[in-house]
Amino acid sequence: MEEKNVNETAVQETEQKTVTFADLGIRGEIIRAVSDMGFEEPTPIQKMSIPVTLQHRDIIGQAQTGTGKTAAFGIPILENIDITKPGPQAIVLSPTRELAIQSAEEINHLAQYLPIHALPIYGGQDINRQFRALYKKPNVIVATPGRLMDHMQRGTIDLSHVQILVLDEADEMVDMGFIEDIRTILAAIPEERQTMLFSATMPSAIRELVNSFLKKPELIKIKATTVTIDLVEQQYLEIPDRQKFDALCRLLDMQSPELAIVFVRTKRRADEVTEALKKRGYSAEGLHGDLSQAKRDSVIRQFKENTIDILVATDVAARGLDISGITHVYNFDLPQDPETYVHRVGRTGRAGNTGKAITFVVSREMGQFRAIERAIRRRIPRRAMPTLSEVIQENQRVAIASLAETAQGTGLEEFKENAEELLNDIDSTSLVAAAIKLLTKQPDVTPVRITADAPQRRRGGFRGNRSNFHHRRDGSRAGCNGERRGFRKRYDNNRDKHENKESNRPKESSFKPYFKD
Repeated sequence: MEEKNVNETAVQETEQKTVTFADLGIRGEIIRAVSDMGFEEPTPIQKMSIPVTLQHRDIIGQAQTGTGKTAAFGIPILENIDITKPGPQAIVLSPTRELAIQSAEEINHLAQYLPIHALPIYGGQDINRQFRALYKKPNVIVATPGRLMDHMQRGTIDLSHVQILVLDEADEMVDMGFIEDIRTILAAIPEERQTMLFSATMPSAIRELVNSFLKKPELIKIKATTVTIDLVEQQYLEIPDRQKFDALCRLLDMQSPELAIVFVRTKRRADEVTEALKKRGYSAEGLHGDLSQAKRDSVIRQFKENTIDILVATDVAARGLDISGITHVYNFDLPQDPETYVHRVGRTGRAGNTGKAITFVVSREMGQFRAIERAIRRRIPRRAMPTLSEVIQENQRVAIASLAETAQGTGLEEFKENAEELLNDIDSTSLVAAAIKLLTKQPDVTPVRITADAPQRRRGGFRGNRSNFHHRRDGSRAGCNGERRGFRKRYDNNRDKHENKESNRPKESSFKPYFKD
């Protein structure tokens, strides 16, 4: 950054010496909680930012999702909360309800040995339930901008004693049209506060916020190449839209992902692909903006717990999700831009693990796809659509490996008598062949219907400039014609609609830990 009041510290993950959480000077209760959570040492963003924030200094953390940002601001928050004073002392702003829930959850895990509670506040929740939770005066509030503005207007949240403000995924909040809300919230919080801003990118709007509201911040920059897609094996298929689903099923059969995300462009596609996968016997659920909050919470929880193997999601619905163990990403529809591609693919290949990402490209989208390659400075290899015979051969290989492993294991004694009887009547080759046949998964070709979708097009190509486009909650974008500005005023007195298009009726959430009525 060029601003004179910003000190920059750029750091590469591989260059960092070993540092423990104890080395950071944090209290024993938090170290114990961190250990219980399975973290052995801080990530680069944590080890660089926590010592600075413990000195009550403002920071700008420039790092991608999945780098440990929540603990990077959550630990300093917990260190500085005065437990003798009720009410909010720290506010965390998040772009989406999913990220707000996850951030509150992680802060509460970090605070499990402390009398401190983080409360998520977001659109789609029964506001009366939030009133009851706020009445208990939690010290930490994690909120989406619209719902926080709603409570500010109602007078149900007192910001006069806030000492710490966190802007998480600030660039996403700007992209989603929250810039004026953020300015209003910043102006309402006491000036004598500590501000932490985290953003993957630093567009001009973010720089203006920094200059207006942060005091001599330290810029801590984690180089993106080490935290995004270096460990991801990437491929693409050039394929007609009508063949995408069969290609997806064949890849799923051949690759057998432990956890996979299938990214689609629209809510309708998410529903259709999800139902089609279920019809063919896959364990899948969809995630998009039209789902009830209870359903969204349930789907995310099932995916985290490996109850389902495949999550079919729109970009906006999946934004902010940080789920470990994702082995495969399938771009069923081409991403909107190179940055979105990096965000999608970066869902796998985390924490030193490898991952696979396959993108389906319609012929007329090849120009946009090449723009993605140029943006990431990497040529992505092309692969052919798997044939049915290739799928069957791979499934046979898996069956043979499973049979051989079982044969070398224990617990076979009770089956040997029956085996010997069979061998008296059937030769061993035929018998083993029959076993392989029974174990080999046959491709399911149940007819399904996926509505045809027009190839991705965008005026001006893929230049990576997102400033003229605003994300809609359904995964599409509004253009730069002032549409967003035009309806902002209409929602000033009803922020539920601004954040949640699902219904005007309050919905109960299945997410229980934070609302202990």
